[in-house]
Amino acid sequence: MSKITQYLNEHILGEVTSAESVRQRFSRDGSVLSVTPELIVSPRVTNDIRKVARFSWQLAEKGHVLPLTARGGGSDKTGASIGKGIILNTIAHLNNIIYINLKSKDQFVHVQPGVKFGALNETLKSHGMIVPAYPTSSAYSTVGGAVANNASGPQSGLYGTVGDWVKRLEVVLANGDLIETNRISRRELDKKKGLQSFEGELYRKIDGIIEDNQSLIADQIANNERDNVGYSGIAKVKNRDSSFDLTPLIIGSQGTLAIISEVVLRTDYYSSEESIIVAAFSDAEAARDAADVLVTTQPTAIEYIDGELFNIAHSYGKKYAFMTESNPSVGAVLFISYNDFSDGHRKRKMKHALKKLSKFSATILTSKDHSIDELYAIREVSSVILQTEARDESMPSLIDGASISSERREEFILALTELAKKHHISLPVSINWLDGVVHTRTTMQLHSVSDKQKTFKLITDYAELVTKYGGTFCAESGEGRLKSMAAYAQLSDDVLEIYTQIRTAFDPFNTLNPGVKQKSDIKTLVAQLNPDYDLADFAKYSPQG
Repeated sequence: MSKITQYLNEHILGEVTSAESVRQRFSRDGSVLSVTPELIVSPRVTNDIRKVARFSWQLAEKGHVLPLTARGGGSDKTGASIGKGIILNTIAHLNNIIYINLKSKDQFVHVQPGVKFGALNETLKSHGMIVPAYPTSSAYSTVGGAVANNASGPQSGLYGTVGDWVKRLEVVLANGDLIETNRISRRELDKKKGLQSFEGELYRKIDGIIEDNQSLIADQIANNERDNVGYSGIAKVKNRDSSFDLTPLIIGSQGTLAIISEVVLRTDYYSSEESIIVAAFSDAEAARDAADVLVTTQPTAIEYIDGELFNIAHSYGKKYAFMTESNPSVGAVLFISYNDFSDGHRKRKMKHALKKLSKFSATILTSKDHSIDELYAIREVSSVILQTEARDESMPSLIDGASISSERREEFILALTELAKKHHISLPVSINWLDGVVHTRTTMQLHSVSDKQKTFKLITDYAELVTKYGGTFCAESGEGRLKSMAAYAQLSDDVLEIYTQIRTAFDPFNTLNPGVKQKSDIKTLVAQLNPDYDLADFAKYSPQG
């Protein structure tokens, strides 16, 4: 046991370990990267986080940096939940639902960061409530991680991102101070700026950054609400009435500005009823045309799924109701869902949608004739093929989560086909049609030198392609480590300077998740690449997220 391990164990209620086996377990997350930490701390109370942060800060003041990485379920696909210093394992003990408020005018839930999102929603459903902007990986991802990533999911086209549902936060700053973030008035802001503390210094510096860069923020940052690269939340901090809220900066910051210790989320009423249409097309372009038409029926979700995914699943032995023995192949599939409370509203929308679909050549399945589980198995086809059984092969998440507007989507898909040809790979897509979030993966052999090189070239080329067609490279979550080099290459030097100033204001000693949301280089990323990447840690869940 190291001296630091023993010291921290003496001073906190939680557990601290430097055991090699545990360190190796926490060296991986949902990404293709691997970084081995020095210590794993499992805090029992918020005060444990404060003590560890204060300890790290004091070391940094003396020139010894022992960085902190907050971690929930470890499902982050960009390497943001791994780090070389101390891992703060919030899922072990900080996993409580503190309070549920069911008052009709102010419904919210107050939780610790290690609560699994899916478990939270199951609890809320028993009270007739839900946080509808849950991430796809909600079965194994945590609320803290979802907020830190500003994650989106299957219903985000209608309900927005997780960050849109955050009411307020409690966070631990880099020096160990504890603050609550919510919207405050101009008068309250002046009081905050007058504080002779790190919190007061923060408010002064962030307000100064906003005042000095108003035009730049308005012109280059505020015009894309779904952008999670850098600290784009700066555009939402100060309103025209001079009210002020640091919450938008913490949301999506991936643990680089502060450590989330408590979260208050707004909730909505939960509808247990759902009506579903699955439409299978032989022609993929026709499916995309139909998806555009169906947007007018106000669905909860429309998922466009490339037929190639079903063709691969069929080769694994899977059969779907829209397939025939003579022709099992399909061009594309649409999954359309309606969850209105009113049976009448759902029936009218379904009728309207089926009428529109009748103008296309498609095989139609509905929840009237097929079980919900059968139809969701179609939507989640990717969970079949991500667990490839071929030796030394994997399908890692390298470029998932970009967003493309409906106006540019068709030409983007055509350009993506050309990009796949350039790299001699296949890039079948699934697209959340309402918010334009695109998922696409390819089979890689990460032990191969050529595929190691291809990994980062593909990420860079894809970022350029998304930018070319007016899209957002990191819409579903943050850029983390994996995408930072490619993401920042698309930003202007002036925007990068603003983000650097924000980071420095919150984290002057670079102790909060260094390497995440910062410029990286190819040499560092290649060194962190894990050739043994697999989905073993999440195999007991449906790994589509």
